[in-house]
Parts: sequence; structure tokens; C-alpha cells
Amino acid sequence: MTAVDYAIRYRDRGIVGIGLGGEENLYPPEPFEPAFRAAREGGLGSVPHAGEVVGPPSIWGALEALQPDRIRHGILAEEDPALVREIRDRGIVLDVCLVSNVRTGAVASLDQHPLPRLIERGIRCSISTDDPEMFDTDLTREYEVATAFGIAPRAFYDAGVAGALYDLETKEQLEEIGRDYWPGVAN
Repeated sequence: MTAVDYAIRYRDRGIVGIGLGGEENLYPPEPFEPAFRAAREGGLGSVPHAGEVVGPPSIWGALEALQPDRIRHGILAEEDPALVREIRDRGIVLDVCLVSNVRTGAVASLDQHPLPRLIERGIRCSISTDDPEMFDTDLTREYEVATAFGIAPRAFYDAGVAGALYDLETKEQLEEIGRDYWPGVAN
């Protein structure tokens, strides 16, 4: 709650949301509901970590208790068709970190990563790095891995913009950048 209080107090300095990270098998999302509720009431977004190693129960818990704008990881949603529909229907973006998913053992190998299946099912996925130093990666490498599945970079860009916790003017500017960079490509 102290962190949320400070985050709300300094929103004018660029703080847009709060997250939840760590070992999801030891720290489920539900006990953090009061802090996330206070953050939402204070105008901040909700971006919890869920569904990297625990699976659907972690994601359902985050959806119900934390009302996420985006979900960090969320890759194990594919194990529950109802959860996939819920994420898709709510328009929640998953921030996918392919290299860290392999390095943590959440996914056995890059070629077995669920990213293409999530995209096929209509889930919007942005690409992220998790912890670049810890996992020896960067955003360029993550995009190289993600696009190796044959998914156009524009899909990831559009998902990132859709899940961004910015004001409407900034979102419109980012959408325009996408249209200018990929002219003639539907988003």
C-alpha cells in the first residue's frame, strides 16, 4: 500500500500503473487486491504478472481480483479455452517475454512457445524483455524470436499501443506512427 500511495502521489511525474511480479507459485494475486483497487481508484493502471508458471488459476485470480489492463506473461492461458475467450473479449494485452520464458523453464524451447497459438486465437500480444540483464536479451532479440514464427511486427506494435497506459493523445500519436511506418497495412 505504501508503494501505491507514492505511485498515486507522483502520477504527475509519469507513473501510470502498478505491477505485480515475483514467484507466482508463492504469491498468488488475490491478496494484493486492496492495493490494486486503491491504485485504480487513484487513476493508475493494473499490470500484474500472472500465468507464466502457475497457469490458468493465476490468470483467473488476476482477472477477478486485480482487474488488469495488461497481463505480464499470461502465456499459459492457452490451457483453458474459456480463459482465452475471456482475455480476448476483454481486450487484455499479454506482454510476452519469449527468451525469459525459456530461460525460466516456463516453456521447454522457443519452437514450443505458445505465442503463435495465442495470436491465432485472437489474443493481442506485445513483446517485452522481462529482465534483460538476468535473461541476456534485449527488445531486438525478442522481436527476432517472435517474428521468426511468421507473425508480422505490426501485430506486436498494435498490441503494445492498445495496451499502453497513456492518454488518448499519446495513443493517437503512436497509432499514427504505426500507420506511417506500415502504410497500407491494416492494423
